[in-house]
Amino acid sequence: MAKVHPNMVPAPGAVDQAPCAPASSTEEPTTLTVWRKSLLFDCKGFTVFDAKGNLAYRVDSYASESGDEVVLMDAAGRPAFTVRRKRFTLQGEQWLVFSGEETRKPVYTVRRSGRGKTSAHVTACAGAGAGPSYEVEGSYARRSCVVYDGERRAVAEIRPKEVVGTDVFRLVVQPGVGVSLAMAVVVALEQMFARPSLLRSWSTID
Repeated sequence: MAKVHPNMVPAPGAVDQAPCAPASSTEEPTTLTVWRKSLLFDCKGFTVFDAKGNLAYRVDSYASESGDEVVLMDAAGRPAFTVRRKRFTLQGEQWLVFSGEETRKPVYTVRRSGRGKTSAHVTACAGAGAGPSYEVEGSYARRSCVVYDGERRAVAEIRPKEVVGTDVFRLVVQPGVGVSLAMAVVVALEQMFARPSLLRSWSTID
């Protein structure tokens, strides 16, 4: 089997530094390899590498935790986004995305959808800078889905990685979209659609 994690030392500038910072319109798409495994003992999570094999992101969730709140960290361990399940909602399963570790004012909501090919809606929250909203189409369980913006442009895509199964896959993010935000959406999709979820204890569902 091919080596999944060739370089474990973080490379400066491997991905966007600010959580919502867009890439330059002149840049090439950013391709990440996502491994559904934490490198820490007794943890569940993600380890994410850039195209050069450098560590880009990580998610570490201890086995004793419910997984109803997950922190996406950059390669240096700084919180990029916190993803938290919204309880007591009448609009279907929803996950709130907060910038960094701040959990008072969400910047995005990821809501599960059961209509047609759309699997989730990613909506900017009021007062969060009026960011764009997105729709996710396809199957996260098969690691095959596309994120579209409001003009139906494909801005990110989850693709299966040949041979290695569903525990390793690619995330391709187009220029102009925050790579950290795209990775936070992947974390929310994992919570909603993976059975069992890598990060979440399903016995905690209300």
